[in-house]
Amino acid sequence: MLLRRLALLACLTLLPAFMTGCAHETSTERAANQYAAQELAAAPPLGNLPDYSLSPEKLAKAQHLEHVRTTVYVADTLWGLAQLVLLLAFGAIGWMRDKAVNAGTGLAANGKPKTSRWVQGYTFFILFTLAGLLLDLPVSLYNQHIRRVYGLSVQGWGSWFGDMGKSFLLELIFGGLFIMLLFWLIRKFPRTWWLFGWAAGSAFLLIGVFASPYVIDPLFNKFEPLQKTHPELVTRLEQVVAKGNMNIPPERMFLMKASEKVTTLNAYVTGFGASKRVVVWDTSLAKGTPDEVLFIFGHESGHYVLHHIVRGITFGILGFLLAFFLGYLFVGWAIARFGARWRIPSQEDWGAFAVLMLAFSLLSTIAAPIANDSSRTQEHAADVYGQEAIHGLVANPQETARAAFAVLGENSFDPPNPDQFMEFWTGSHPAIGRRAAFAHAYDPWAPGAEPKYFPKD
Repeated sequence: MLLRRLALLACLTLLPAFMTGCAHETSTERAANQYAAQELAAAPPLGNLPDYSLSPEKLAKAQHLEHVRTTVYVADTLWGLAQLVLLLAFGAIGWMRDKAVNAGTGLAANGKPKTSRWVQGYTFFILFTLAGLLLDLPVSLYNQHIRRVYGLSVQGWGSWFGDMGKSFLLELIFGGLFIMLLFWLIRKFPRTWWLFGWAAGSAFLLIGVFASPYVIDPLFNKFEPLQKTHPELVTRLEQVVAKGNMNIPPERMFLMKASEKVTTLNAYVTGFGASKRVVVWDTSLAKGTPDEVLFIFGHESGHYVLHHIVRGITFGILGFLLAFFLGYLFVGWAIARFGARWRIPSQEDWGAFAVLMLAFSLLSTIAAPIANDSSRTQEHAADVYGQEAIHGLVANPQETARAAFAVLGENSFDPPNPDQFMEFWTGSHPAIGRRAAFAHAYDPWAPGAEPKYFPKD
């Protein structure tokens, strides 16, 4: 719960990144975007497009899943806010605080009172996190059930609960350390703890992003060097690397055994500095052609070249600053207004942590469309880069990119033409139909056209 909300808050000030990403739209790119917009406008909602269409059976599944995904998203968002309000209003947070204080209070050998704030803090955080896990469980179970019914997930329930347990333990370890540090800061600096809390949160963010490929990701999936099983593919990928003058040696290209849990396709960039790497799912290799995988890699390498990870971390840290300041103001106001009813007398009380989480939840809900807008802009830029990067390496870059999007969409049951408002509010990537239409129309090496990221031959 805590780690998820902090991750969302990292997106609060991504709007400047969005503005940067929008700069310098070439005329060729603009024309392809207009073509994609016209194609979607001419198609019925959720219906097929000329450049991305599904069979009647898959289209029906995509339409139903779109409805389910929207419902689950709205329910999860509203329930995440409601559960905190209910826990506060019905005294559950006060009860957790009382249990924590009692657990950490006793008598020393000399008969004098002894208090262990570590026991208090961790007891409260365990109870609070466990409550959130149990309250979130119905939505999580339903979402996994739907994914299994539609064949998007092949993960057994034992493995699924195992992953949930691992996430819970990670949250207890790192979240517990954070809450102990935060409340020490609150007691030490009652008026400026938000500033020091921001610094601590930023440090946790940097450590998490750097360590995730080494420590966290291997807990949930198996990885191996891509060169070990697909040396011929690595040779082709190195051609894309050479074109972009990138520092992505073969030892930073990994294959993830996603097929043990899912049937969908994906690839991603993770880490930074020495831990930065590109990961390709084995499902992508099994269901995509070598040319399509080359485009997917080109897209991911675009995130490297265009500095999306560094930019995201930078603006995420700035987002934390705003979030902690607004959270500080909210906690002060809420305790003054409702503290007596909630049995939370001050910001130094362990129960104040739930009030801060409520503030973070409200802020992350407001920030969601801003963060998603920025993410879609970066994904579009990576699409453009990827299509230009494979020019001269495949026979038809436009068809290769369009086909890659079609394979991605078909295996995820993505609707060709989703609801535009929900795409705006919840979509971290442009709609697959829009991406496929853009890829079909984008040919920056045609006479009179201009590429965006590579010099024209």
